[in-house]
Amino acid sequence: MDFLPALAILLVVAKSIEWLFERVGIHPIIAHVLTGVLLGPFLLGVIEPTEELGVLAEFGLIMMMLYMGLTSNFSAIAQNTKKAVVVASLGVAFSFIFGFLTVMYFGKGMTAAIFIGITLGNTAIEVTSGVLAKERVKREVSSIIMGAAFADDIMAVYLIGIITALAGGGLDLVSFGILTVKIFAFIAATLLISEYVFKRARWFYSIVRNLNVFFTFTLILTFALAIIAEKAGLNQIIGAYLAGLTISRLRERKDPLVVTRIKLNELIEDLQVVLTEFFIPLFFIYVGLMFNPPTAGMSLALIGALYLSAVFGKLFGCGLGSKIFGLSWRDSILVGIGMGGRGSLELAILTFGLSAGLIDQVLFASFITVSMLTALTTPLFFKTYIQRAKA
Repeated sequence: MDFLPALAILLVVAKSIEWLFERVGIHPIIAHVLTGVLLGPFLLGVIEPTEELGVLAEFGLIMMMLYMGLTSNFSAIAQNTKKAVVVASLGVAFSFIFGFLTVMYFGKGMTAAIFIGITLGNTAIEVTSGVLAKERVKREVSSIIMGAAFADDIMAVYLIGIITALAGGGLDLVSFGILTVKIFAFIAATLLISEYVFKRARWFYSIVRNLNVFFTFTLILTFALAIIAEKAGLNQIIGAYLAGLTISRLRERKDPLVVTRIKLNELIEDLQVVLTEFFIPLFFIYVGLMFNPPTAGMSLALIGALYLSAVFGKLFGCGLGSKIFGLSWRDSILVGIGMGGRGSLELAILTFGLSAGLIDQVLFASFITVSMLTALTTPLFFKTYIQRAKA
């Protein structure tokens, strides 16, 4: 099928399914991925994952990472810095161990086990924020969950760099140390510049005032940092995410007239329409189009084991981290449940792993299924646990 008709069919079907799913509270990501699975080679075979769609999907991924950075609150982690970092770290550690052991048990190899363990460690902040928006919980619990989800994103940025190096031919101790220094130097330099430019510099006010100029500046910064990240041996999406994160620091700027916050919100609103209605859905649709595992190779046991690893990794790790800081068992379990969702960033890492040959189609398809299951069940578990605790 030609490019434009294929694009039109994919978007119309995806938005139609999304509209139906929203009526019953199902996350839009699931609708987009299912569209690709339904129309792609795995089921109907109507549309193939062509190079043109791949380019659009890659651009959508970069813009998605920019949007995730823009909507992150850098100061949120400062409210409970130590708690959030410890909770996030233990959640990542337990998820990695469970995921690694699961993949090794099913005989998929060391590289695949490390990759899946790393990917399993991240929490989908969009799922977490959606859960907290619908359910009323203690302020301390919600701030720890959001702070830990943000810390998870920073750890994911680091781990994406490790994955990129793995794809380049493995890591020895010396190259691992050099890579770690490069990653943290890049992140630290970017955040340091943001401290003095976006948060304090007066001259930047003239850029923010004009929304068209501000929008152009944002795109230039996004692609500049994406290119710099790639030249440093990292992944482009690290630069795109950090571009959004640095610009989001305008919220911290001392502005009596609140002009910078207003312009930042206007920028996010304008971007949101284009990104959430076109570019971001295209990335997840493309993920679905790439879903084409051999039917004989799919294993319900593997999917079930990965799902349990995803849920219990966060439940044990994040729950234990919360308990260390004196939260009740009830609140600790709530934090562990709230951190259980997987979503956009995991699918982005997963797509990279498949294209780099770090995982096969069976693991790719299994993890996509697990991500959709956690996005479905995390809000349900969270709501049910709160209702039972109140009862």
